[in-house]
Amino acid sequence: MDEIARPESDAAQDVRQDALAAILRRSRKLLVAFSGGVDSTFLLQAAVDALGPARVLAVTGVSESLAAREREEAVALAARIGAPHRLIATREMENPDYAANPRNRCYFCKSELYDRLREIAAAEGCDSIADGTNLDDATDVRPGRLAARERGVASPLLEAAIDKATIRAWSRARGLPTADKPEMPCLASRIPFGDAVDAAKLRRVEAAEDALRSAGFTRGRVRHHGDIARLEFPEDEVARLIDPALRRLVVAGVRRAGFEYVTIDLEGYRRGRQDEVARRAGIAWRRPTEI
Repeated sequence: MDEIARPESDAAQDVRQDALAAILRRSRKLLVAFSGGVDSTFLLQAAVDALGPARVLAVTGVSESLAAREREEAVALAARIGAPHRLIATREMENPDYAANPRNRCYFCKSELYDRLREIAAAEGCDSIADGTNLDDATDVRPGRLAARERGVASPLLEAAIDKATIRAWSRARGLPTADKPEMPCLASRIPFGDAVDAAKLRRVEAAEDALRSAGFTRGRVRHHGDIARLEFPEDEVARLIDPALRRLVVAGVRRAGFEYVTIDLEGYRRGRQDEVARRAGIAWRRPTEI
């Protein structure tokens, strides 16, 4: 994890937690866009604490780009928190703007998700929709934030100036199992920008990453390059691959997923690297197709 915890007094933490609760209490009933990640899980817990479960609805979008293990974890987390939870099918794969995999692919994914959430919010009497955007995200490349702003989606954690390190610390204090969970963006993020996204590629990536987790690698990423799987690990996990038996286990699992060649990226995992590569290659953002 790249976040660095910032020392803060108990009084200052109380002020920020009170501010977050006040922001959440503006809603009569709040729909939380819930992925089961660190941020949305903490947000859901805070919303239930502030409003009570009857005034909160967690909704998770399900498509080929969501790994089955992430869907199952989201269901378990919502149940643990005690929040009403709904799974809905999203159809971003049917949008050619999304499938073309431009650098702003996330805009088209989030547009589909938030359009669906607005329909559910209207039907369920929710007067607001919130996502887990936090203070650190404000300085990152996040095309999905444009889709959120266009559709009036609130970001209470950002509004309360709460960063990722604080979310992890508060999650740990509340006993949430996501406190130390690695960031886990959708499976489509494993396909280089400019290469088309399709269900077969996503299934192959999911199966290969399941193999990594079965071998004990919790933070590995499998990048899809045709027949080549490029594995990215944090530095401490790369060192484990000196063990020949473990390396053979990883190679066998990734090949079973459908890749012919298995490579290890010596630079390792670094956030934002995919976008840097796409920018150097001249892969552009994409305007929505006029229909």
